[in-house]
Amino acid sequence: MEIPKSKMTLPLYWIDAFADRAFTGNPAAVVPLTAWLDDGLLQKIAFENGLAETAFFVPAQPAAASSSAAPAPAARFHLRWFTPAIEVDLCGHATLAAAHVLFHCLGQRGDAVTFDSRSGPLPVTRRADGKLELDFPATPVAAEEDPGVARAVAAALGRPPVWLGRSKFDRFAVLVDAAAVRAVRPDPAHVAAAGGRGLIVTAPGDGTCDYVSRFFAPQSGIFEDPVTGSAQSALAPYWSARLGQTRLHARQISARGGELWCEAAGPRVKIAGYATLYLRGEIFA
Repeated sequence: MEIPKSKMTLPLYWIDAFADRAFTGNPAAVVPLTAWLDDGLLQKIAFENGLAETAFFVPAQPAAASSSAAPAPAARFHLRWFTPAIEVDLCGHATLAAAHVLFHCLGQRGDAVTFDSRSGPLPVTRRADGKLELDFPATPVAAEEDPGVARAVAAALGRPPVWLGRSKFDRFAVLVDAAAVRAVRPDPAHVAAAGGRGLIVTAPGDGTCDYVSRFFAPQSGIFEDPVTGSAQSALAPYWSARLGQTRLHARQISARGGELWCEAAGPRVKIAGYATLYLRGEIFA
């Protein structure tokens, strides 16, 4: 039987984001494009990759005709993110991964790029210490007043949180300490019933960082996200106000784990971290 030939070949990079070595942090797939493909195909690729997010980007200016999928040298790109199930409005670790691909794999010149996204412009800066710093919109939290959501979160966690809030995207549960966050084994059905994109669970740090967190989003096709950059848009303003400091060292205490260095800057949040290349290859579609 003749094997069908692929219609196109696309580059694929697997980046461990918010990690300084492989097998830690949050893995994201990055697929650079010269022009947008059909949305259905983008979703199929994300599903096939099976990672929490696949990022796709194209140059903001049309690229010259070329057999290479590497973007033209430009400081601005359009960026989209897909889970295996849906397209999302904001994703931190896959943005970090996309910037890492540009700077370290595709030879992007300079130390800054801007991604245009569903959540507006997202600048990324390459810092002298080797970290990449995201500049994201803040999504501050407010107290959750819906008793149905409160019941769902309490059922998900097995106990009521110390404080319950909501951001633009997520439910936000504060627990007593880092040990309580580490011990959480939430029920996926109740997490989904709470609504929103997902559930942030957080507590004060244990002396090695300012705060800890975990993130659960079965309703978005991800039971637990290893390290969630976009959650810092809510976490950093909350802990900045509570701790009385603008610069914060955060740790996401999932099984893989990851570290983030954040700064609450009014309507924006700076989120910095390392990234490392795990794999590069080609998609035959």
